[in-house]
Amino acid sequence: MTLIDTRPGFAACLRALGEEAGLRFDVEGMVQALGPPLDLMLEPYAEAEQIPALVDRFRAMYPEIAVAPTLALPGTHEAIAAVRASGGRVVVVTGKFTPNALLHTEALAFDVDHVVGEVWGVGKSAVLREHGCSVYVGDHVHDVEGALAAGATSVSVLTGGCSADELLAAGTHHVLPDLTAFPAWWHRHLAGHATGSTRFAPGP
Repeated sequence: MTLIDTRPGFAACLRALGEEAGLRFDVEGMVQALGPPLDLMLEPYAEAEQIPALVDRFRAMYPEIAVAPTLALPGTHEAIAAVRASGGRVVVVTGKFTPNALLHTEALAFDVDHVVGEVWGVGKSAVLREHGCSVYVGDHVHDVEGALAAGATSVSVLTGGCSADELLAAGTHHVLPDLTAFPAWWHRHLAGHATGSTRFAPGP
């Protein structure tokens, strides 16, 4: 819930998976708790040995069911454009299955350099370091953990399920209401960091 509103598509895909597998998911509750990897979200509803197959099936259903109803959140294209205009690069780092994350960036015409999926929490730090990202924007306390572990500036938006207090307690450096506030913040940030190359990494 940083770049895109995945809730409608995720919910539709989850309902289809439940119907097919004969499982009853708390779809509303799971949508409100978006962020963790799908296998962790499925743990309360299925036996451990069932979960890998359920994850695979969800991923297979996803392109047809979840991509079309997923829209960019306000300010996303403008945030990416602000980074581009300053000569920065954009790397999407997400817990989503990489091929499905790519479908979203392509469908919504996001001008990004790389998409790296299937990483979560502190695990995102290796990707951020590999791509030389100095800023990581996310909506979850675990995004903050990844940024801090990579030595990157953590910018948090309130479009996900975490409150400003939770994000600040996790150690984020900056909290924005949403990405519409990012370009102004970005220009202030660059004014204080005039040397070196800058890469911006948002999580969807």
